[in-house]
Amino acid sequence: MSVPVRVRGRLGFGLPGVRRPMHTVRPEQLASLALPVGDDGVVIGVDEEGRPAVLGIVRPTPYDVTLIGGLWTAQVLALRAAATGARIVVETGRAAAWEGLVRAAGGDGCGIALHEVGRVPPQGPSAGSPVVVVRDCGTRPPRGRVAAGPWQSVVTLLPYLSPVASGLMEKSSLVGIQRVSPGEAEQIGHLMRLGSGETRSLPTLTDGVTLWCTRRDRRFVMIHPTDAESGLLGSARRMD
Repeated sequence: MSVPVRVRGRLGFGLPGVRRPMHTVRPEQLASLALPVGDDGVVIGVDEEGRPAVLGIVRPTPYDVTLIGGLWTAQVLALRAAATGARIVVETGRAAAWEGLVRAAGGDGCGIALHEVGRVPPQGPSAGSPVVVVRDCGTRPPRGRVAAGPWQSVVTLLPYLSPVASGLMEKSSLVGIQRVSPGEAEQIGHLMRLGSGETRSLPTLTDGVTLWCTRRDRRFVMIHPTDAESGLLGSARRMD
């Protein structure tokens, strides 16, 4: 009669395995394990030194952006945000101007959805399904039903410095400014605390150039569209 062999295991860790040395490194070797991690976000163009300019538009905290500029730039930003995995929700009174972009992205259910002004439903954003709401509602956008929140950013497009612009700029985390009139430039310079040189440059900006700024930081950025973007949206333009 054979006697069962009792194998003694380690509680919670299974049976003893092959004994191997522990994988350790000395403190002076830690630097060799560092990974080159850059900024995370949407590449919105190149700066004055030709370096990629990255906008971290998808965030775990509320993030409002005001863009005083053209539809072309807003659509490039929407396409590039969609390419990073964000769901794009466009609230617009000119759906026809956005339908070509939706078709090119794959049609309904492609990750870009159009809604009439004031009719954007709750989106249920999450870390795994972030949302970027683009509000293309004219010069006086009404109060949005869907506001910025965790994993849901809101980009408000204004064609020029309208009476509501100062309030939007005050509450925005980031402001983008394209070519404006000298009078508008003076007002924007005062609101955003721009230097005199930056203020004077705003009326002279070429198509495709945006000054992205806060009250402390600013950077001029030029968008170089890809062949696909140029084929879909045409060349860079300030006005539509």
